Amino acid sequence: MTSAPGAVPSGMPATTPDAARQAGTGELLRVEDLKVWFPITEGIIFERHIGDVRAVDGVSFTLQKGETLGLVGESGCGKTTTGRAIVRLYDPTAGRIIFDGVDISTIKGEALRKMRRRMQMVFQDPYASLNPRMNVGAIIAEPMEIHGVGTSRERRERGRELLATVGLNPEFADRYPHEFSGGQRQRIGVARALALNPDLVVADEPISALDVSIQAQIINLLERLQGEFGLTYLFVAHDLSVVAHISDRIAVMYLGRIVELTTSRELNRHPLHPYTVALLSAIPIPDPVVEGRRRRIILRGDVPSPVAPPPGCRFHTRCWLRERLGNPEICSTVDPPLVPVSSGHDVACHFADQVDGSEEQVLATGRRPARTDGAGPAPIGADAHAVAPPPPVGPERTLEGPGARPASA
Repeated sequence: MTSAPGAVPSGMPATTPDAARQAGTGELLRVEDLKVWFPITEGIIFERHIGDVRAVDGVSFTLQKGETLGLVGESGCGKTTTGRAIVRLYDPTAGRIIFDGVDISTIKGEALRKMRRRMQMVFQDPYASLNPRMNVGAIIAEPMEIHGVGTSRERRERGRELLATVGLNPEFADRYPHEFSGGQRQRIGVARALALNPDLVVADEPISALDVSIQAQIINLLERLQGEFGLTYLFVAHDLSVVAHISDRIAVMYLGRIVELTTSRELNRHPLHPYTVALLSAIPIPDPVVEGRRRRIILRGDVPSPVAPPPGCRFHTRCWLRERLGNPEICSTVDPPLVPVSSGHDVACHFADQVDGSEEQVLATGRRPARTDGAGPAPIGADAHAVAPPPPVGPERTLEGPGARPASA
């Protein structure tokens, strides 16, 4: 005997599409000056604290109910640590995490366990995040068992229903993780995250380990489930093109800080931080006319160590704009705050106004540059009216000379 469509185990509120739409207003999450530092010690018998890895170092943002916020940046910038701290898999070093009006940054024990029922996580690796000793039905039912939701039979039926919800055969409930492909395992991970009808789902690079065709399926699944259940997503990824597709707003992180935060459309059309411009220049656009106008910006050197971040702006050691402006001292001495430069567009850069309309921004986004005679956009093929042609160094434009390394997207 199977449960009726949409049925949930006793003790858990049902979520319907209508209820989800009505609930999709207001602020769900507020993060204020979040810091997550990992101590560095030396010595075996007598440990001595000698420093900290500043994985997240002053992150602030809000997340509305029913919204998807994308969190992007290079590997090691603190994206995953931010997501894990929000669901309290990591304890914050400082700052506040306010979930639906409740500060959860310091709660522990039973209070934290009850709050975790409303927030779940989809992990990056579908191979490592599922217990190989448990069948799929038991994996999906485990969150309900931990929280004491429903009877054993109700949990089994709920697991079969969730398998169908994520596009898998309910008869797969008796199989083990090693019997599934990577995409199927990630669907199982999504089903497990939905078991308790959470309000917030932190998706930690849920498609990075999957083939491109499977990536599209998982993204479409997440979007469909958001519409059905009114979910709120914090979507962590390093691929700006994927994040732009699924996100309402995007936050760009660099070395533990958010350097730009705005809507997905605005970020892709008018990036105002030099680092965001470099990231966008690395993303191919499936339009030969637009792609022909774009040029790659290659950043110098490596990301500095989070153990000893540089003073001032953390991006100044690799910034193409600072070099073009003659290396102004303020970049290396004053840390720029994340401030609004227009409605809904926050940037942490002393010279964000110099980025807007710059040659680099135009070449990275592929926008039609304005004509110098004021007659509007230049026709295709007439880019020389606005910007000088790129130097003949091949398909990529190197700003810092030989030995430079490309920015990761």
